[in-house]
Amino acid sequence: MVQQKTIGRRLTAGSIYLLLALLALLCIIPLLNVLAISFSSTKAIDQGLVTLWPVEFSVRAYHYVTGNSTFMTSAAVSLKRVFLGTIINMVLTVLVAYPLSLESKNFKPRTWYVWFFVFTMLFHGGLVPNYVVVTQTHLIDTIWALIIPGAVPIFNVVLVLNFMRGLPKELAESAFIDGAGHWKLLGRIIVPLSKPVLATVMLFTVVGHWNEWFAGIIYMNSPKHYPLASFLQTVMVSIDITKIGNPIELAELVKLNNRAIRAAEIFLAALPVLLVYPFLQRYFITGIVMGSVKE
Repeated sequence: MVQQKTIGRRLTAGSIYLLLALLALLCIIPLLNVLAISFSSTKAIDQGLVTLWPVEFSVRAYHYVTGNSTFMTSAAVSLKRVFLGTIINMVLTVLVAYPLSLESKNFKPRTWYVWFFVFTMLFHGGLVPNYVVVTQTHLIDTIWALIIPGAVPIFNVVLVLNFMRGLPKELAESAFIDGAGHWKLLGRIIVPLSKPVLATVMLFTVVGHWNEWFAGIIYMNSPKHYPLASFLQTVMVSIDITKIGNPIELAELVKLNNRAIRAAEIFLAALPVLLVYPFLQRYFITGIVMGSVKE
């Protein structure tokens, strides 16, 4: 029997929906403003006429940004980092989470390993020891300096191992009875059933690698090796016209507004995440709620 909602419950539900709508607007409005600025003319931007809709529509900023070799090189570095980093992070996360999800009787040192990984999540040596390790392992100014130091994300491991612990134990027992080993159990049963949490963790990993900028500034000696986030943090804020020798390019730059260029770069940098997020969002609820069981 469906219970009728009281006036108090309706008001509460309406207030919650209104609050969520306001929070969504607070996130969307700045992005719309950046998008509008990137497509507006220099005159309209200088006069402060641009709000949430382009004024005197123009794509000059995007022509300039896509023709900027430094921007495109940084984007290529970020794509390479996301591709390699996601593969390494996901493989190591699964390989670490699976044995830690077993019962102590099946993996006796499990508790010690769990405390070891949790300790590394709560405490770390700091920036200087990390830099020394990266330097001594000759990773400075290479793509691996952006990937290997964070190759095992402990928070993701905790999410995945808790999800795996929530799967029915009868599945593993029946697989062992049929002669399967741990590798076959992991590859054919555990991983397919863990797709929701793995999709969620993969999205965390992709966004983390794409948006992380500090490691690029610390570990890269040359700006040409910066990932896109590091480039946006440091290089894009100033444009030195004295280094532009092409009169045509200089004339084109004069027609542009620095805010329009920055807005175009910011939007292009955010676009890949905006395209990937909707496809993986449906896994969030199932993946984050630990102990879920797929039927």
